Amino acid sequence: MTPNLSSSSLGDQTTSVDPDHLVLLEILDGSGLRSSHKLLWFAAAGGMLLDGLSVFMLGIAIPFLVKDFHFTSFQLSLTSASLLLGAVLGAFSGGRFADKYGRKTWLLVDSVGLTLATLVCALASGGGTLIAGQFLMGMAVGMDFPVGSSEIAECMPVQSRSRAMVAAMSLQAIGMLTGAGTSFLLLEERTGLSVWRLFFLAEALLAVVFLILRFVIPESPRWLMAKGRNREAARAIRWIVRDEDPRLPAAAERLGETPHVVIKPVSKPQSLGFRTLFDPAYLRRTLLASVPWFMLDVAAYGVGLFTIVLLEALHLGAGQGGNNLSLLVAWGGAVDSFLLAGFLLGWWAVPRWGAVRMQLVGFAGMLAGLGILAISTIVRDPAVRLPGFLTGFMLFNLSMNAGPNSTTYLLPSEVFPTNIRGTGAGFSASLAKLGAVLGVFLIPLLQASGGMDAVFALLAVVTLLGFGTTVRYRVSGLGRELESHHGASTD
Repeated sequence: MTPNLSSSSLGDQTTSVDPDHLVLLEILDGSGLRSSHKLLWFAAAGGMLLDGLSVFMLGIAIPFLVKDFHFTSFQLSLTSASLLLGAVLGAFSGGRFADKYGRKTWLLVDSVGLTLATLVCALASGGGTLIAGQFLMGMAVGMDFPVGSSEIAECMPVQSRSRAMVAAMSLQAIGMLTGAGTSFLLLEERTGLSVWRLFFLAEALLAVVFLILRFVIPESPRWLMAKGRNREAARAIRWIVRDEDPRLPAAAERLGETPHVVIKPVSKPQSLGFRTLFDPAYLRRTLLASVPWFMLDVAAYGVGLFTIVLLEALHLGAGQGGNNLSLLVAWGGAVDSFLLAGFLLGWWAVPRWGAVRMQLVGFAGMLAGLGILAISTIVRDPAVRLPGFLTGFMLFNLSMNAGPNSTTYLLPSEVFPTNIRGTGAGFSASLAKLGAVLGVFLIPLLQASGGMDAVFALLAVVTLLGFGTTVRYRVSGLGRELESHHGASTD
């Protein structure tokens, strides 16, 4: 089905839309899903897989690092937080640089950075080097959030875009499961403290794979059109859709270097950038894209990074001679499998019911899971306590990924225009990573001072705030052609 990209469907714009630009977008958005789309999607979404892998691998490496480097509690917290603090800076700067220099260019930059950072971690001779490596790794992974999401959103057919975005985030769960499987095998083969170095070497190898793939894919046609590079955009569209449509070169030739700018009326359209996010025309969208994501990541990363620690606190790794790390890894993998199940549910549900609605359903399901967890912690009968705990944890993970963990990645790519899409997605992702840092610091402190009840109380509060801010700042009309969201009359 070919979408109707007429001038009326785009609404009132601050600049006129050239009919030849509409031809290029019609061919790009109306294409069927090709193998080239799938290759582009996998290459651009690879950072999500590496994000999940890095979080799980660091979590399982922590006990070894404590013994190998004699980490203090402060050093341990700093190591955990450095990954996320790096992601804050990476997401914020990466999105802005991608708007300025291009999506593909910055995907290559962060792939090189991630490869080098993982090697620094693997070869670290002390705690300081490891912390620096984790910070650099976080920067590279953080860049991938706004850059990869912009590349995918701007290149996929309109009918497949929502599913492609949810599927990209599902690679985060696959990365965590990959981390569980890889670490389990390595632990079975190696028993020395240095096994943690192999965890980081495995990440480096995977980063090289995505670096190679990213050399192959083209630059985003929408970004090229926004820069007036229409001939390059036509060639990129031809690569993506695998179509020799004669309209492509003809339209590009007529356009020359005319830029394609579609944006809501803003106070300073001549200087689009970070400040545009807080212009009255886009403030509501900025709040929708960023505040619920911040609340989500307080819970998601806090629980994700300390899953093994939380399982251990509930004595799920107890065996002969004390806690069994391999058993804890197995429990962690079982619990995290529901992260992938949640993404599969979101892949089916988000295109049908919409991103905002599924975000609300997901936050509500997370609250239900937290309620079951809270009740389970006060039940003394092990026959009831263990099934209750696992049910609550799995419902929490399922709801989180079917809803807000999928939709918060998708929303910035839709609610911001091409010229500031990377900037908007980068700001939203960086604020989310600040929430992740907060969760990583608070959860172990709360567990130590107030027990699991205090942890679940924090998770309940941020989940409620995520639900409430989604209701407050929701916008309508998502799921259409990207340009159709930026008329004067749109929310």
